[in-house]
Amino acid sequence: MQQVKKVVIAGGGTAGWVAAAALSKRLKGLIEVVLIESEEIGTVGVGESTVPPVQLFHNLLGIDEQDFMKATDATFKLAISFENWGQTGDHYFHPFGVTGKGSFLTDFQHYYLHGLTQGVDAPFGDYCYELQAAKQHKFGKTNKSTINYAYHLDAGRYARFLRKFSEDLGAVRIEGKIAQVQQHVNGDIRSLVLESGQEITGDLFIDCTGFRALLIEQTLKTGYDRWDHWLPCNKAVVVQTELGPTMHPYTRAIAHDSGWQWKIPLQHRTGNGLVYASDYLSDEKAKQRLLEGLEAPALFEPRVLSYQTGRRKKLWNKNCVAIGLSSGFIEPLESTSIFLFMSGIIRLLRLFPFNGVTPALTEEYNQQSITEVEKIRDFIILHYHQTERTDSPFWNYCRTMTIPDTLAHRMELFKESAHAFQTGDEMFRLESWSHVMLGQRLQPNSYHQLVAGLGQGELSRHLQNIRETINAAVDRLPSHRDFLRQYCPAADK
Repeated sequence: MQQVKKVVIAGGGTAGWVAAAALSKRLKGLIEVVLIESEEIGTVGVGESTVPPVQLFHNLLGIDEQDFMKATDATFKLAISFENWGQTGDHYFHPFGVTGKGSFLTDFQHYYLHGLTQGVDAPFGDYCYELQAAKQHKFGKTNKSTINYAYHLDAGRYARFLRKFSEDLGAVRIEGKIAQVQQHVNGDIRSLVLESGQEITGDLFIDCTGFRALLIEQTLKTGYDRWDHWLPCNKAVVVQTELGPTMHPYTRAIAHDSGWQWKIPLQHRTGNGLVYASDYLSDEKAKQRLLEGLEAPALFEPRVLSYQTGRRKKLWNKNCVAIGLSSGFIEPLESTSIFLFMSGIIRLLRLFPFNGVTPALTEEYNQQSITEVEKIRDFIILHYHQTERTDSPFWNYCRTMTIPDTLAHRMELFKESAHAFQTGDEMFRLESWSHVMLGQRLQPNSYHQLVAGLGQGELSRHLQNIRETINAAVDRLPSHRDFLRQYCPAADK
């Protein structure tokens, strides 16, 4: 078997430089890392929102948070605000923190539901510290308190930040367009030939060429499982604006009759995008709708992006691993794309084929990757399917479509008995499932009877103590804007 001494990354952008940074840092001295990208080939570059595990990736690489946030115009993200999803006019938050305080045998949602029957009618979100801070546009970090958060960031600046990080560790960047992919007799990739005629050989290749999937699909013909029957949105029109009047520490996800719209505040601008299904809304009407909903002047003309939801049948095929959009795409809702870039490269580090690519390694990598992405897929489908909206053909389709058996089981379990769960190999917590299902009107018929043993006074005091502790902690926090100014002010450009 061919020992892996040289890794060639095809494509830059966020995915390419995430891969280069991780390999250069954690396998320094063991392998050579080369990245090929062309300034002439644009990147999608709208990945402005993340999820909390991004912090773990940065810790793994030793990235200083303040340096990273200053360089990427970043802000903090405590939650996602969902508007008009269950019904037009509905509003709930999906926060990142722990909600309430349960017990070893019964999760908190059972206490909350029992409280409703006892006259304690405080909303579910009142029991989450991060959610209450988000609602008040507050944020802070101290040695005495823990707050769970992710980031909003400028994806272009983030790629440049990781490029410098990688090159400082010895990664080599080659400018150029890939004109040809050379293969060995057994089908493995042997080299990439640039338009200049330069040939770059390697032992392991990482495909970060985005939706083109130049290596994993155009060369290796891996195949693609489509999910558009579950996730019908296939386009987004995007634009950046001047910073609006507020710098809220959450992403806004506002449903409309053919999809949804995002609003993401950075330190010096706001990211805006309208996600839609082209079967139900034209590009021109999508642009018009986006521009009409802006809260500040646009910084450039809106641009339309097209995508196909689904995943590659194999994310590791022969001596090629797909990282980023080349591996597949769920959609922007819940901001999982950058996380999946990072998760994919960390999985490769754990299973790295130092002594050569083997079927056992590739099979394990693919199985773990597929399990992870399909559980995230189910969580995203939940948002579309669990709705009572009947105001448009789009929502009528989503409400009545057949869903994966795995998701149908989770929804039925919650409806029957309020049980939500998470397994060790999935990203979204049981609180995430509970907030979205309750927020979108999936009301359980019953709950765990262990909590019924609490007397009304005891339960009321328990729930009140949680709310009062949270409110007192939020009162002590500075505003999100003030904390950013003190902690990580970004340069204007």
